Amino acid sequence: MHSRVVLVGCGGIGSQLAGPLVRYLASRPHPRPLLVLADGDRFEPSNLARQACAAGDLGTPKAEVLARLARSAGLAVAVIPEHVTAANVGLVVRDGDLVLLAVDNHPARALVDRHVATLREATLVSGGNDETDGNVQLVRRRDGYSVDGHLVEIHPEIGEAAAVQGAAEPGCQAMAAERPQLLVTNLMVASAMLNALWQVVERGSVPYSEVYLDVVAGTARPRRWLRLEAGMQ
Repeated sequence: MHSRVVLVGCGGIGSQLAGPLVRYLASRPHPRPLLVLADGDRFEPSNLARQACAAGDLGTPKAEVLARLARSAGLAVAVIPEHVTAANVGLVVRDGDLVLLAVDNHPARALVDRHVATLREATLVSGGNDETDGNVQLVRRRDGYSVDGHLVEIHPEIGEAAAVQGAAEPGCQAMAAERPQLLVTNLMVASAMLNALWQVVERGSVPYSEVYLDVVAGTARPRRWLRLEAGMQ
């Protein structure tokens, strides 16, 4: 088991992922990993309909709310109540980490992806969605080698958007207005991310590099970008 599991983004997808993730990690034998939670936002009234928070959590940093859940299950937790930036990405994501990337904007995705490309060992599971469809992509670094294509390689629009927007990171309200989010889609993506993490931990590999999700069609379509044979990931 990795010594650190890092959840970057504790909003629509991340907050829905946190509960099952905590239960899974708490059921693992010792030594259990340190759970790192990173998000610079606070829960707002508009989040109540879609994100895993209660009225009493409003105004509280999202990462801290999820940390309470993890601590109550007996997990060791580190909270980083900040957005990931070029200045702190090396502290948030470290060599050997298993990273769950659940942010709502391409600049942050590209930043984490490019940082992971500099690491010797790391597993990145990135999830995102539009209104009724989404995807989960794996980026695996093994002994300084990229097993899969990177986010900006397979999806150039991530790198292109990052270049245009620079360091600007829109908050949840702005993103919701620009790109509608649905609870059911957030849940489907969160479930697929946990599935990928489970396979990495329990089976040692994942037989796909990306999975496309559609809540209307009720489908999950895997795609392979693997550069190594199955079982070597």
